[in-house]
Amino acid sequence: MSSTRIRELVVTPIAFGDPPLLNSNGVHEPLALRIILQLVLEDGTVGLGESPGGSDRLARLHAAAEVVVGMDVFDTTAVAAAIDAALLPTVPSSHERGWTTSAIEVACLDAQGRLLGRPVSDLLGGRVRDAVPFAAYLFYKWAEHPALDGRAAIGDDWGEALDPAGIVEQARLMQERYGFRSFKLKGGVFPPDEEIAAVRALAEAFPGQPLRLDPNVAWTVETSKYVTRELDGVLEYLEDPTKGIPGMAEVAKDSPMPLATNMCVIAWEHLKPAVEQDAIQVLLTDHHYWGGLRRTRELAAVCEAFGLALSMHSNSHLGISLAAMTHVAAAIPNLDHSCDTHYPWNSADDVIVPGVLELRDGAVRVPTGPGLGVELDHDKLGELHRRYVDSGVRSRDDTGYMQRFQPEYERLLPRW
Repeated sequence: MSSTRIRELVVTPIAFGDPPLLNSNGVHEPLALRIILQLVLEDGTVGLGESPGGSDRLARLHAAAEVVVGMDVFDTTAVAAAIDAALLPTVPSSHERGWTTSAIEVACLDAQGRLLGRPVSDLLGGRVRDAVPFAAYLFYKWAEHPALDGRAAIGDDWGEALDPAGIVEQARLMQERYGFRSFKLKGGVFPPDEEIAAVRALAEAFPGQPLRLDPNVAWTVETSKYVTRELDGVLEYLEDPTKGIPGMAEVAKDSPMPLATNMCVIAWEHLKPAVEQDAIQVLLTDHHYWGGLRRTRELAAVCEAFGLALSMHSNSHLGISLAAMTHVAAAIPNLDHSCDTHYPWNSADDVIVPGVLELRDGAVRVPTGPGLGVELDHDKLGELHRRYVDSGVRSRDDTGYMQRFQPEYERLLPRW
């Protein structure tokens, strides 16, 4: 059998530490979930992939693992089609199937790069930048995960951030540690005027540095319009202030600033109505959403054609995903804004060997080694898998976790 054939796909769910970060749905739990993939070829070459976690995605990846065996790692179109066909009877949403094909495509590209001795960015057409800029991702947060059910409190070295002063201090720490030159605040936590005050405090503390605010659809259309007027000239863009393409289009009619999304345009079928209604001006791509790195590269060309600016969305992730984000961002000419990343919040529990990926001067240099350019730390993978097994956590529930401490809390969107 050809050495480029897939021998097996090893699927490993893991759990890693996450701080008590607040958002419009509640608060992050102490453990976040991811899934690590090892795509093993007949010659022993291993390609790495990473996916968001949860029981549904784990089951889909296990199903995909059965159909890719024996396929050629270079035939990613056929691999994606086989996965799509296997999932279609039980997963009708193309968007949800895309989460699975994306993770496996990244592993295929990593294996291809290792076989060829070329970085993944070369397989995507070559890099147009040697380093990819990222924004500091700021969160309102508690000082610690409170003690619960006999578990001791879990602290961190970031401290509390529940007001403008706390957010500014968090931003200072982010800049000191990683050199960020732009800042994004996760909003939707406090009444809009309080979050407006936090953004203004950031503007005063970091004059001339790009700022953005993301309330995760916590506001009505009218409240969203109010915030755009109040922060005119302060924000580079406002992300997902209200729900849906029609709602965003209503806000965009009067907005003095661009609107961005990673919530109402997350699949190919959403692009046409969003463009027709002029609902967004910035699209936050995510290769996990859109079916992989090559599809993300194609999406960038579509955005260029329709005059949509481009940046990149992030969720709690580890180094394999960061490496994949960096390679595809390096190969996209029209990357108009710095990308999002949660990596500073989660990097202490990374599953890759240290030394390749580093946030410095607000950017990550594109790895030049073969494939993604990162290596798996098998001991750490085993540790995080045991944590997954022992914890019993199988899904993310920000609202339920918040209600453990504030029983009256309701997930209400829009809230203001």
